[in-house]
Amino acid sequence: MKIEFIDLPNAEIVYYKDFLSVKEASDYFSVFKDTVLWRQDDIKLFGKTYAQPRLTALYGDEGQRYSYSSLTMEAMPFTSEISALKRNVERITKTSFNSVLLNFYRDGKDSNGWHSDDEKELGKNPIIASVSLGAKRMFQLKNKGDGTLRRSIALEHGSLLVMKGKTQHFWKHQIPKTKKIVAPRINLTFRVIH
Repeated sequence: MKIEFIDLPNAEIVYYKDFLSVKEASDYFSVFKDTVLWRQDDIKLFGKTYAQPRLTALYGDEGQRYSYSSLTMEAMPFTSEISALKRNVERITKTSFNSVLLNFYRDGKDSNGWHSDDEKELGKNPIIASVSLGAKRMFQLKNKGDGTLRRSIALEHGSLLVMKGKTQHFWKHQIPKTKKIVAPRINLTFRVIH
């Protein structure tokens, strides 16, 4: 497995390009595309309400909830396929996750704007383990202090990106829109909700 340590100050980010085989990643993509209970919620940004520019779903242990952008999601029980992938992620990260937020980017117009995963229910130095399935999309990081774009990573089909330590305190990240014609992408971000 190819492992790349992303060299940024005040960050601990590791990229596993071939975390899953192409077949494993394609099988997971097909199952999740067809069986996950996708929804498109409205979110509030700067006092205005918008339809979220992607589909989402939250799965997790019983009673788990996750809130962001004035939206609260209640976790549905882990499916057998999500549980199998979670075990694989936990083996690599040596972390026990109790929830996963899934994002379905239907095309290049779907996106996730600049943000940090720093909600209080994620704790002080959260570990976020992100599995990418489907089309390759750019993942960008910018410094919270000076706002400069510091790194772009092309997230490959079957890859795993792990952010931990102080990363969320000092860095924002996004999946920007693109005018290129891109196939759908599913992203699973495993996390620990306290």
